[in-house]
Amino acid sequence: MDGIRLEILWSNLISIVSEQARALQRIAFSPVVREAGDLAVGMFDAEGRMVAQAVTGTPGHINSLAAAARNILAKYPTENLVDGDVLIVNDPWISAGHFFDITILTPLFYKGRIIAYFGSTIHHTDIGGYGVGAGARDVHEEGLWIPITKLYEAGEPNETLHDIIRHNVRTPDAVFGDLAAQVSSARIGADRLAGLCDRNGLDDIADLAEEIIQRSEDATRQSIRELPGGVYFGECQFDIPGGAVIDLKAKVTVDHDAGEVLIDFDGSSGASPHGINVVMNYTHAYSTFAIRSTLNPDLPNNFGSLAPIKVSAPKGCIINAEYPSPVNARHVVGMYVPFPILDALKDIVPGRVIADSSGAVWTMQIQGRDREGVSFTSSMFNYSGGMGARRDKSGPAATCYPTGVAAVPVEVLEASIPIQFTEKQLNLGSGGDGAQKGGDGQRIGFKMRTGKPWLLNAIPSRLNIAARGFMGGEAGATGRFLVGGKPVSEARKIEVAAEDVVTLETPGGGGFGETPQ
Repeated sequence: MDGIRLEILWSNLISIVSEQARALQRIAFSPVVREAGDLAVGMFDAEGRMVAQAVTGTPGHINSLAAAARNILAKYPTENLVDGDVLIVNDPWISAGHFFDITILTPLFYKGRIIAYFGSTIHHTDIGGYGVGAGARDVHEEGLWIPITKLYEAGEPNETLHDIIRHNVRTPDAVFGDLAAQVSSARIGADRLAGLCDRNGLDDIADLAEEIIQRSEDATRQSIRELPGGVYFGECQFDIPGGAVIDLKAKVTVDHDAGEVLIDFDGSSGASPHGINVVMNYTHAYSTFAIRSTLNPDLPNNFGSLAPIKVSAPKGCIINAEYPSPVNARHVVGMYVPFPILDALKDIVPGRVIADSSGAVWTMQIQGRDREGVSFTSSMFNYSGGMGARRDKSGPAATCYPTGVAAVPVEVLEASIPIQFTEKQLNLGSGGDGAQKGGDGQRIGFKMRTGKPWLLNAIPSRLNIAARGFMGGEAGATGRFLVGGKPVSEARKIEVAAEDVVTLETPGGGGFGETPQ
């Protein structure tokens, strides 16, 4: 395909999926989607291969969505779909790793046949069950499990499924509002792609998709061949609620001949009894992100650029969870997956990696009743610690690598639930020293305006084990989590007294290089 024409069409595809993502954020009910961007949007060819993703979204969602689309179409191939069908799933092992992340996939029929699919995955406000916490004992306690099925059939709602969802969640209006946002935004993407085909005289996007995917794969393999070949080892250690210590170990093999990177997590910790286990889709998503961002982050992220990166982990370990392991707080471990990979690469590409960061975002979910007795469930909201330093730059403060999700503004939270923030400031000096300093964490305080006890799902990490520095850099500060002024480290939902203030001090990132004398 002519390079100029390809660039024009590619720019159009990126504009289409980005417009779909913006529409989804504008009309979503959940603040964590609308304000924080906890979402993924992608376009797929007729075979279910991801061709393009929106410029916003989290790596855990977008790369899991790439896997989910092919899983969905294995059950519902083209011949089993009609115009107006909309597919849905939240099976952790098929999509993004826990029930709260619901994936929607919509086919585009153009001139009587499917030429593409538009998909999205977002974190929903509520899915019933335990909530966003680590206290469930198996996956069945964690909420409503939606298998691959049709949310809409030939344009009409699947009433049975709608009734099941409505009777199994605490806030059905918010859940259906977010589902409607996903469906509507996919229609926008489909309309725009149909218009692109009309303007350019295309009957489908098969040749265009093949060209984009093949060029992306070739470029990725070439960037891998520029690395020194060999086998490299890395590890990361951190603590989780309750004090348990998790070890992640990675063997990274750079295969010059094949132009592939093989990542093996053999030796990592076994499964946890708490809901922090990670399914392979999510592990693969953050592993590929670590490699892609290290190699050539300007390349398109699609089926082709992901293909040369292979990931494996022992079945049943904490990052390759098997049914019926609880997984609702899978991000607590999953967001640490890039760190042993970066540790393995630091000696061969030191200018492209970062020191250990604070790790997973600290997630809060609140349940209770307001002063009028009306029950509420907060959307999950997150707070980040400091990011690790780079060789030539300090780590940003209060910035979470690798998710990139933003914090929901305190004003939005105070307007949507009976919460009052007492403080929010950087915890200066909490980043590790070095030639480049690690990013500082932050200090946040809040209490509830309920006048009665309330329930808190809180998932802090790095309360005891700090983020390491690289190349002589010093470790960042550990975090602190206080309820009523007393340290708490629980993997379960806790009841908080009406007058208690909750205080978070998120960890600092590690420094890079020795401190100048």
